[in-house]
Amino acid sequence: MALDLKDYGNDPFVINIDDATLQNEDYRVALWTGEEIQITLMSIPPGGDIGGEVHEGHDQFLRLEAGHGKVIMGDSEDEITFEKEVGPDEVILIPKGKFHNVMTVGDEPMKLYSIYGPAHHPQGTRQATKEIAMEEESDHH
Repeated sequence: MALDLKDYGNDPFVINIDDATLQNEDYRVALWTGEEIQITLMSIPPGGDIGGEVHEGHDQFLRLEAGHGKVIMGDSEDEITFEKEVGPDEVILIPKGKFHNVMTVGDEPMKLYSIYGPAHHPQGTRQATKEIAMEEESDHH
């Protein structure tokens, strides 16, 4: 049975995060937005990436459930000091203030979930593609 993937915060909630992450086909969908944390699901197509960015006010946790990728981090886009291949069941921890990007490696999508502390995206966020996400992010900044 398909799960209803939408933002369930700020109510008590339980879900099989593996099933939800693997089912998700959207670039990004907020699953739960609270006062201190937010969980989003992401599906990054082959040849895609999450987009290079810096979160000034947020630490971020990413866990891959399927697919393979490469993560890069550093003090800026021109100062990459960390690079690692990642695969299923691995987590990426991104300190606030670090430039980062995660690119898909191989021919299957990366399916992952992300936890931001504190919440980063507006409650109820659903973005079918990276292009839509970039457009909406530029509207909010």
